[in-house]
Amino acid sequence: MSSAGPQGLQAVPKELQDRESWLEPFEWYERMREEAPVRYDPERRTWDIFRYEDVKRVLDDDAVFSVNPREADDFVEPERPGEGLIFDTMLFQDPPRHDELRGVVDDWFQPRALADREPHFRELAGELLDDAVGADEQLDIVKDLAYPFPVTVIAELLGVPSSDRDRFKTWSDTLVEAASDDESVDAFADRQQQIQMEMAQYFLEMIEDRRENPQEDLLSVIVTAESSSGERLSQEEALGMCILLLVAGNITTSNLIANAVRCFAEVDADLFDELRGDDRALTSAIEEVLRYRSPVQAMSRVATEDVTMHGETIGAGDRIIAWLGSANRDERQFEAADAFRPDRSPNQHLGFGYGTHYCLGAPLARLEAKVGLSELLDRVENVQLAEAPLQPTRSSFIYGVESLPIRYDER
Repeated sequence: MSSAGPQGLQAVPKELQDRESWLEPFEWYERMREEAPVRYDPERRTWDIFRYEDVKRVLDDDAVFSVNPREADDFVEPERPGEGLIFDTMLFQDPPRHDELRGVVDDWFQPRALADREPHFRELAGELLDDAVGADEQLDIVKDLAYPFPVTVIAELLGVPSSDRDRFKTWSDTLVEAASDDESVDAFADRQQQIQMEMAQYFLEMIEDRRENPQEDLLSVIVTAESSSGERLSQEEALGMCILLLVAGNITTSNLIANAVRCFAEVDADLFDELRGDDRALTSAIEEVLRYRSPVQAMSRVATEDVTMHGETIGAGDRIIAWLGSANRDERQFEAADAFRPDRSPNQHLGFGYGTHYCLGAPLARLEAKVGLSELLDRVENVQLAEAPLQPTRSSFIYGVESLPIRYDER
């Protein structure tokens, strides 16, 4: 992964480079939707798209807006071994190869397949919360639930030791983070490459083992299954799939759970009581979190041909960032878009993307959020955010906070 990232997402717009602006980017989004719904940023050499219908169009048209970074005019093929692993994942493949790769693992993430695992997920979340909820009546939602729960789930599905979850978190955080002002481009690139090499070595050993000794886990499916074209995944594709599932399988859900608690606490302290024991209401509220504070704020594409939007001509080979976080606050699509309405219906948000690349893990993320939050609500009441300054997740497209301490009364 280069310093600009395979999607160019490591480059943070100057408007979002300070702590407060990334914690609350929504006023900037609103201004852009009105004044410059399609704008070119010469510093990042990237087009930014802000309105709902435009973002939806970009995500839905695979022929004109490719996910493959190699389509970009300024793409430079990585020279260092292992640095381009992420390009072999379905995240950066257009149809039909995307569909073939996704088909290998798709069945594991269908709601019907996950339903059988829900009791075990509840057990995992419950154990974490039983350890965290205590007499001091304060816990950190990120450290005690939102981070360890989803990373344990995806580790178990893959068949890798969940005891390595601290290592997984370090890897995941590094791969999605943006370069800091006090770090050189080369130093950032070196650190990213080092992490990729560590992950590659880790999973290569697992892949070799599963080729010889298949088990009842997702890793065995990845290394033994044939795609719809009748071919097994190459070693690079299998490795990239493992890395993608591990990173995407915990980062998004971790921030969804933490963002949900933040939303509930900021909107109405009584909301926790209203949602307790009501699966339908909790499910609806989670959808509103996905709209209101989307864990993924941006997705990248590359134009494959010249295209005109709002009077601006985006050239073939130009990079594009589609701002999901802005689209989900577009007043043209959502009534009272800046209000958190836990019972909002309809709620056609783009929190998991749209079209061909709609998030594979969306059913798992929704289930984990419902399970984790309901187990939390069963144990605590009178929840309030603790008096502590929030630090945003250090990324230009993942949205959340590094820590979210709460105070509560034990039920």
